[in-house]
Amino acid sequence: MNITTLPALKKCLITVFAAGMLFIPATVLKAQNVAAYVNPFIGASTSADGAGVYHGLGKTFPGAASPYGLVQLSPNTITGGDNGSGYSYEHKSIEGFAFTQMSGIGWYGDLGNFLVMPTAGPIKTSAGKPGTKGVGYRSAYDKSTEKASAGYYSVLLTDNHIKAEATAAPHSGMLRFTFSQNKQSRIQIDLARRVGGTSTLQYVKVVDDHTIEGFMKCTPDGGGWGNGDGHADYTVYFYAQFSKPLKNYGIWSADIPSDTGDKYQERVANAEILKGLKEKQGKHLGFYSEFATKAGEQVLLKSGISFVSIAGAKANLQAEIKDWNFDAVHQHTVNLWNNALSKVSIQGGTTEQKTVFYTALYHTMIDPRIVSDVTGQYMGGDGKVHHTTTFKKRTIFSGWDVFRSQMPLQTIINPSLVNDLVNSLVTLANEKKKDYLERWELLNAYSGCMLGNPAVAVLADAYAKGIRNYNIPDAYKLAVSTVEKFGNGDKGFTPGGGSISYTLEYAYNDWCVAQLAKALNKTKDVKKYGERGEAFKNIFDTDKGWFRPKDSTGNWLPWPAEGRIKQWYGCIESNPYQQGWFVPQDVDGMAKLMGGRDKVIADLNNLFEKTPDNMMWNDYYNHSNEPVHHVPFLYNRLGAPWLTQKWTREICRRAYKNSVEGLVGNEDVGQMSAWYVLAASGLHPVCPGDTRQEITSPVFNKVTLKLDPKYAKGKTFTIIANNNSAKNIYIQGAKLNGKTYNKCYIDYKDIAAGGALELSMGATPNKNWGI
Repeated sequence: MNITTLPALKKCLITVFAAGMLFIPATVLKAQNVAAYVNPFIGASTSADGAGVYHGLGKTFPGAASPYGLVQLSPNTITGGDNGSGYSYEHKSIEGFAFTQMSGIGWYGDLGNFLVMPTAGPIKTSAGKPGTKGVGYRSAYDKSTEKASAGYYSVLLTDNHIKAEATAAPHSGMLRFTFSQNKQSRIQIDLARRVGGTSTLQYVKVVDDHTIEGFMKCTPDGGGWGNGDGHADYTVYFYAQFSKPLKNYGIWSADIPSDTGDKYQERVANAEILKGLKEKQGKHLGFYSEFATKAGEQVLLKSGISFVSIAGAKANLQAEIKDWNFDAVHQHTVNLWNNALSKVSIQGGTTEQKTVFYTALYHTMIDPRIVSDVTGQYMGGDGKVHHTTTFKKRTIFSGWDVFRSQMPLQTIINPSLVNDLVNSLVTLANEKKKDYLERWELLNAYSGCMLGNPAVAVLADAYAKGIRNYNIPDAYKLAVSTVEKFGNGDKGFTPGGGSISYTLEYAYNDWCVAQLAKALNKTKDVKKYGERGEAFKNIFDTDKGWFRPKDSTGNWLPWPAEGRIKQWYGCIESNPYQQGWFVPQDVDGMAKLMGGRDKVIADLNNLFEKTPDNMMWNDYYNHSNEPVHHVPFLYNRLGAPWLTQKWTREICRRAYKNSVEGLVGNEDVGQMSAWYVLAASGLHPVCPGDTRQEITSPVFNKVTLKLDPKYAKGKTFTIIANNNSAKNIYIQGAKLNGKTYNKCYIDYKDIAAGGALELSMGATPNKNWGI
């Protein structure tokens, strides 16, 4: 599809309504690129009230980013608390525009560094609290002017009538501010601010009359990920330039004791302003440049960002943004998104479905982000600078979430990313001299978040699919030591309050090691970890007919009055009814324990039928959280594939919308969206590490997956759904490469070989197909 010129794109790309909807005229879409479908406002709310539960909604950010880029330049409306993206759509004021963000994460967030804000009038050195006009540098904004698209964001800040625009390149970003007439206009940068708290040390230096450079050190002492419990420890380096000369500038510095608490804003508001100071290192610093502006005058700021060094930040900026052409940078990023999003092309469906699909695909392309500089340098887990030429160093591995759908999706459309991730995790363990693979990694830190050994699952899945360009002996050794360090061990179960979740997840992880061992001819390990993979049987209570937690002596914990729908009973972020289905490695064995296939199918029907229509957080099929994401596909394994078809189409319809509330739960770093991309395409695994992919009812008439010639024999794999519609959701028959195909699943190798799966759709189930 041809890429239109920027003027045409800007005229017709988006109109954002107050409800957060993205409207794109159908006539425009025919002439535009697929990036025009992306609505970054989908999921962009942290609101617990909107979700009806403390976890909140999607927690995505609406700002500018490039595919897997190091920089995400986005408006921030809030600091602190369980607001990981730093932005929530319903907030009425903006603190500033930060160059680093996290997408879709629960818990206390991190990044949100290098917060830039255009202001006017007397300088304010604190953001101030929401609803307190004139107290801080935060500003109200006109919601009707807020626009977002792939690689672009803009809004009118109403306190001083300043239009702000943002765009981003992979390692750098650019802001364009259109000021009103004012003798005291300003761009100011809060160097201490961080989404989850503050950086703990900052440095800034005026290099010349257009340039500043410096760093912001972020340690657990400043809060951040999990309010510091996540052990995130990193330094953000910047090399920033202003389009207007630095003449009247300065640094502000606040003297703040470590136990300030709620008085932080008050202390910062009274910071000492050091006019003309060219260089300073301290704990609560900011920088400003002040100037007179004419009405409509544009002043720009651009910065390179690095997690390695100031020199790296400078190299990143000079490689990517050489001049002050904001529109050219924007258009280049649109081109990058077009190229990335073209990995999957779709035909059919409504405009809303296409918007939901391509925005979901967009959200799967934020993380795991590339964190190495343009030079190939990256900061290793040993605190030393390393250089890579064989892979791209990646970070933000939300393992417990993304092993289920996000990484399986990438094995098809972006296998080099999965290879990068395995390399990044293996080399990180070696650099840190650790004998395990990180569970949830953020900038080389172990976040201490969630459970299981998801990196082992990602490794097993990658290896099974022929993605193997990493140190295999090291990877296998680490997989074994990981499950030994964190696992059910010889006891055969994990006791305590999370007994069900831990035992089931660890059993699956042991099975993953057994699969690796089998492929590598390690016979003893095949037996050992294969047997441990059956540990799910050890916590099944035949009297209750369900999984039940045990204490350290092996006794059952008291059964609650609510039974298996009791939240947090033996489970993490779920209940036994939801978590108990997680035996992907042995669905037949699970069904036998539960009383046989007919009983299990009836129980699954009950799970889905009692789910509320809006699919928000609930005690039954809770799509808002990951433990159930494989459950709709269990019907395929149980001989009732028409029910997989029914319920995946229902979930796609009910749980994904083109609105701010369009994600029923946290995006979780690509997982929620990857589920949709796969299910809407007609494919999804039950068990990563097993190359079997379940076939389900596609949302679209035709989906073409572009394959990577370095990893796949074929060029594309296409799924065609003839006679598809909102009513015709059931598969009547199928052909694979022109030959009749009667299986409700397909092997990964057949996808990688290229070709076409052709489905015939109808309004009633064909209970003879696929069983």
